[in-house]
Amino acid sequence: MRLYSRGQVILVGLGGVVLSLVLVFALGMLRLPWHGSPAVDATTVSTTAPAFDAGSVSSAPRARLVDSALPEYTTDELENIDVYQRLNEGVVNITTEIVAINWFYEPVPQEGGSGSGSIIDSRGYVLTNNHVVKDATKIYVNLADGGRYLAHVVGVDPENDLAVIKFDPPRNVHLTVIPFGDSSRLKVGQKVLAIGNPFGLERTLTQGIVSGIGRPVTESSDSGTSVLIRDMIQTDASINPGNSGGPLLDAHGEMIGVNTMIYSPSGGSVGIGFAVPVDTAKRVVPDLIRMGKVRRGWIQVDSVQLFPELIDFMKQNGYAVPVSSGLLVSRVTRGGNADQAGIRGGETPVRYGRSSFNVGGDIIVSVNGMKTTTITDLYSALENTKPGERIPVEFYRGDKRLSVDIVLSDRAKAGVVE
Repeated sequence: MRLYSRGQVILVGLGGVVLSLVLVFALGMLRLPWHGSPAVDATTVSTTAPAFDAGSVSSAPRARLVDSALPEYTTDELENIDVYQRLNEGVVNITTEIVAINWFYEPVPQEGGSGSGSIIDSRGYVLTNNHVVKDATKIYVNLADGGRYLAHVVGVDPENDLAVIKFDPPRNVHLTVIPFGDSSRLKVGQKVLAIGNPFGLERTLTQGIVSGIGRPVTESSDSGTSVLIRDMIQTDASINPGNSGGPLLDAHGEMIGVNTMIYSPSGGSVGIGFAVPVDTAKRVVPDLIRMGKVRRGWIQVDSVQLFPELIDFMKQNGYAVPVSSGLLVSRVTRGGNADQAGIRGGETPVRYGRSSFNVGGDIIVSVNGMKTTTITDLYSALENTKPGERIPVEFYRGDKRLSVDIVLSDRAKAGVVE
């Protein structure tokens, strides 16, 4: 038996006490935290846990249960989603067939172009661009439900690149109608949405803003002449091939324009698109449905646009030319509205290139309050008029500026080709 000294016994005792305290402290640490619920592994969270109260959530990041709530959308996104869901079925895809000549000089049908259109009446009337259906021998309207219907042209307005076509929907088919809005109240910076069928794809939605209003844009008409479309809406909403004829909508889902063209060196959208304002469409659509064309007023004169060589010739021959631009009246229709109003044509025939006209007549400088320096300006000044309306015309006779009121005639009856 081994004997221990008193010092050794005390040392061993102190060591045991220290060891016991260490063990007790260690056990206590393993049981923390000891208030509230025990810790839970995130992988064992039950899907039956109550949803978070949105009103009590702080701004700090937090975990989201897989099935706790639907995705959150901004107000802007909700507007876009609502407009698309409500109205996309009112936008149709338009495809055409044209006639081509084969190697044996035989007419053969072939696939034409494609575009979009807006259903504007539950009877099957569709508003689109004139260039979408131009030269088509067959026109097909393709609905969102996959239905494909043969359509025909009701009326066209080449001056505004608008057309109305019609198909006959079955009685059991409900058509979504795109409502007309008001383009006169548009502001630059206002949000707009475009729905169409770019590149033959299914209906798509693009968003942008009104980049400009009142834009004059020149394009070729059916007769090969240049036509100036005034008051066009410029937008950066993507308008690609196939969007032509589709609606440009505001945030409420009302049509404020008809997508018509893009400015693009590459043929794709570069953020410069143009739409015919819906106020123009609202004005011409009733005529297109009733008569197949738009009745417009006309002044019964033959005129020549002034140019430097003509001005120099007239001055050298003693004719007063107080302006550098305007429309020289070559002839007036005898008994026509201009003749009755007192406008005079020229009396001295001249020839310039292949053109023959008279000089010495009045020089028209304003029609219906619009400055008129070119033939295109004359068309534009009369675009929003009707036969029978009385409008002011300002002109120079020699050095005197005069003004008369003219009762407009019917442009079509005057034999003017649009």
